[in-house]
Amino acid sequence: MKRIAAFMLLVALTLAGAIPVQAQRISPQENARRSQKAAKKQQKMLKKANKKQRKAMRKYEKAQRKATKKANRRYKK
Repeated sequence: MKRIAAFMLLVALTLAGAIPVQAQRISPQENARRSQKAAKKQQKMLKKANKKQRKAMRKYEKAQRKATKKANRRYKK
């Protein structure tokens, strides 16, 4: 049992050491590109959320106008 565990640990350490260190690092250019991409995605999501909010406000205002108009008709009678 101990031999199997030791062997598994040895295999795991060998595989971890086989990965080059440079492959794990991100260059400054790549980091900048990724951050720009993330910022663009965030802006797109905010724009979409704002558009949805404006649409909801217009719908609410329309319902309010309709309710007021209906109430005024009842009041005139």
